[in-house]
Amino acid sequence: MNLTFPRLLLQHAATRPLADALREKEYGIWQNHTWAGLTALTEQLAAGLHLAGLQRGDHFVVIGANRPRLYAVMLAGQSLGAVPIALYQDAVAAEMVFPIQNAGVRLAVVEDQEQVDKMLEVRESYPELGRLYFDDPRGLRHYNASGLFDLNALLSEGQTFLATQAKDARNGYSVWFNQQIEQAQSEDVAALFFTSGTTGNPKGVVHTHRSLIDRAQAGQEFDRLTEKEEVLAYMPLAWIGQNIFSYAQWLVCGYVVNCPESASTVAIDLREVGPTYYFAPPRIFEALLTSVMIRMEDAGWLKRTLFKRFMAVAQRVGPARMQGSTVSLSDRLLYALGDLFVYGPLRNNLGFSRVRVAYTAGEAIGPDLFRFFRAIGVNLKQLYGSTETAVFVCLQADHQVSADTVGVPCRGVDIKIADNGEILVRSPGLLQGYYKNPEATAEVLDADGWYHTSDAGFLDQQGQLKIIDRVKDVGRLKGGVYDGAMFAPKYVENKLKFFPFIKEVVAYGDQREQVCCFLNIDFDAVGNWAERRNLSYTGYTDLAQKPEVYELMRDCVNQVNQDLSADHLLAGSQVSRFLVLHKELDADDGELTRTNKVRRGFIADKYRVLVDALYEGRAEQYIETQVKFEDGRSGSVSATLQLANATVVKKGRHEAHREAA
Repeated sequence: MNLTFPRLLLQHAATRPLADALREKEYGIWQNHTWAGLTALTEQLAAGLHLAGLQRGDHFVVIGANRPRLYAVMLAGQSLGAVPIALYQDAVAAEMVFPIQNAGVRLAVVEDQEQVDKMLEVRESYPELGRLYFDDPRGLRHYNASGLFDLNALLSEGQTFLATQAKDARNGYSVWFNQQIEQAQSEDVAALFFTSGTTGNPKGVVHTHRSLIDRAQAGQEFDRLTEKEEVLAYMPLAWIGQNIFSYAQWLVCGYVVNCPESASTVAIDLREVGPTYYFAPPRIFEALLTSVMIRMEDAGWLKRTLFKRFMAVAQRVGPARMQGSTVSLSDRLLYALGDLFVYGPLRNNLGFSRVRVAYTAGEAIGPDLFRFFRAIGVNLKQLYGSTETAVFVCLQADHQVSADTVGVPCRGVDIKIADNGEILVRSPGLLQGYYKNPEATAEVLDADGWYHTSDAGFLDQQGQLKIIDRVKDVGRLKGGVYDGAMFAPKYVENKLKFFPFIKEVVAYGDQREQVCCFLNIDFDAVGNWAERRNLSYTGYTDLAQKPEVYELMRDCVNQVNQDLSADHLLAGSQVSRFLVLHKELDADDGELTRTNKVRRGFIADKYRVLVDALYEGRAEQYIETQVKFEDGRSGSVSATLQLANATVVKKGRHEAHREAA
């Protein structure tokens, strides 16, 4: 079937014209957009973009939060055969120059003044960016830059143009609009996604209508999604996960996508919407769990006692219940009481009271974190995929969920494991290639159509895929008691990040005698912990270097070491030494990608003096670091960091051994 996203839009407008397609919260009130209204808006924008010179095959940029008019802009461009490129709205202008220049973009549609300022800065080094349109005019009244227009002007021009066009008797929209849509083929390029660029410049991943729609349909079939689902769109438009769940599957299924008022109101809006279908990377679930634990620490004795007692029941009974296993009558009654007093109110407070299917992806999730949400009755599952595979490669079926797997291959997917342990994927959802980068394309797509994921893993006896780590990151210890032992940094990092006090971890150990790591404290969680102990501090750097905080971190590290010591494959990955960084790792400083993935190599180079200090056994080390502030200014943060030892369980012994400093 020759399906494209604009064709799907027309189908919904024809069969369900008055059904809600999108909702947007504005000034505290939810505004509805029907399928008919959205299609009319798309038609007007398409006409305006046509008059602005956007042609079939052109690339155009969309930057902003999830807004109905920005969704309509992408559909309008696709109706003309143009290719939308969503960029991260929190990226600085310098990061946007390469993708805009690489794709030859001449037109951009952005949300507000902040993004206009960035585009004007980009234009200084790339003057070909001729036309800029903004959705929110606040703060832009006195801007007089050439080629800068209000999106309403584009709409007005489109309406004037459409007034001269004949109507198509089939659906009431203009003959011109229908003809534009009919020219598109499913094999045409639908979107360009720029990878997060953990090494070097980002690469533009080319996807067709067919690849994106096929994977959206595969996910729909697997979880039996219908038009009755409710989704909250709060992740960046530039992320492939957000695009699949709130754009591709939205148009395939016809469910309602809800756009929150702002980033600061997401938690409130989540509770108001009560989504039935939810998707978030692990860091979101980590933040939710941290907020729960902080609130419980501040709660009264009765609430704390109920929470502790019933969470013990949930951890014992909840996973089996979610798997559909038999649970004794006494446990069912205890769990029902827990659901009445703890789990139900907790799900409602988090906004998960109506969730039927919840997924996490983007990176590995800590098993304890995963089990917590399933224990309280949230059907949280894992999936495996990437930008290059249009997300859906493996999915976990209901009642077949495990914390250490990412599910079975979904419809149309073939998986094989290379001799070096790398996962290879063949699927209808694979990228067409990297834009203007045939060398990089040849590195990941072989002649037989297999995509080389760079992830190491294996298929277990049940056909479930297990991910170990990135192939390039899996290493071996060299020397010492654990000479030759496997080192999987992401596994260690995820176990440490389960603790609500730890926000980020960077572990090192490949070709070293021992494992050392950097820790970032969770400022809110540790700040709350400090205040309850009357521990004063002046800011993040001061709090992070408190001796009491180091002891708190040591307890967390030691607990992880105890768990790792029981794993014969990963016992060597126990952390011997650690430090708490004086600043939070930040994408603006190049330490994280825009999807909040650690750039381990960059951090090792930037903080080489700290890595060396850990491995040389020093007790402290001075560091001064250049940072970028949100307003664009640069500055520096300096501190003398303490370097601490952890307790490591020696190979072949049951007693603990304190590593020498």
